[in-house]
Amino acid sequence: VGTADARTWRIRPGEGAEQALQTALIEARPGDTVRLGRGRFELSSGLSLNVDRVTIRGEGEGRSILSFDGQRRGAEGLLVTSDGVLLRDFAVENARGDAIKVRDCEGITFQGVRAEWTRGPNENNGAYGLYPVNCSNVLIRDSIARGASDAGIYVGQSRNIIVRDNLAEFNVAGIEIENSYNADVFGNTATNNTGGVLVFDLQGLPQQGGHSVRVFDNVITGNNTANFAPAGNIVASVPAGTGVLIMANRDVHVFDNEIGDNGTVNVLVTSYRAEFQDTNYNPLARNIMIRDNRFGNTGYAPAGDVAALAQAGVPLPDVIWDGATLFSV
Repeated sequence: VGTADARTWRIRPGEGAEQALQTALIEARPGDTVRLGRGRFELSSGLSLNVDRVTIRGEGEGRSILSFDGQRRGAEGLLVTSDGVLLRDFAVENARGDAIKVRDCEGITFQGVRAEWTRGPNENNGAYGLYPVNCSNVLIRDSIARGASDAGIYVGQSRNIIVRDNLAEFNVAGIEIENSYNADVFGNTATNNTGGVLVFDLQGLPQQGGHSVRVFDNVITGNNTANFAPAGNIVASVPAGTGVLIMANRDVHVFDNEIGDNGTVNVLVTSYRAEFQDTNYNPLARNIMIRDNRFGNTGYAPAGDVAALAQAGVPLPDVIWDGATLFSV
């Protein structure tokens, strides 16, 4: 579809807006733009898009708001399953499940998007705010995530990722890179989460062996919110007061960040310590480089296993490594 053939669908809030918006997302053709007007869209069902090269654009994250306060159907606020999609300048509030999930795509951009649960930290909030999974060429920039009961900005099982200049606050995990390859996380502010930035690799997933992640030029401070993840969730074990947590990943480089006022630890490097059956899974953190960061106060209110170290009289440094080097299966 040439530029001259592309259509702009203009949707305004009010009566009939929900049906008009979903119709636009279904009937759009590659190259089209769905423009959200200024105001609050009250939605009762999740939205979905499966057309390639569509732009959804609002008037700003504080001006065009997709509100799911009354959501009765759908597992997400917005689900995208197509390639080359641009999401920009709107907000998703109070989705029953994940706010914006993007699955199995080639090329996805979030720009100036806000995902939020407005009641603040609560275990009944949706798990993920901005949530691309099994995607390649991911860009998340100039966006905001608040209140997720798992991760505000989560990139899972993906490749070639940039997460830059975002604000993640009052989530369990502010920013999480999980089972992914080649990610740059920079220019972000992660504050008032349980854990600021997490780099994980988990067993039993289609893509394993997460590697080549750089975390730099971020502000990762004051992540002391009590953990409100539902029981059984992997991040439910993250101790409040964690700045950066690296688990079972390799080739992770953490540098030139401001990391401080995290009550448990500024940087924690650990193996995956639960039992697992997958013989291809490596639970160890390998080839981790931490350098040239500006560390602030830490260890003054330790939680989890680190609290036991403090009680035993062990001084708590800025960086803690669990020391695991060998394992058996």
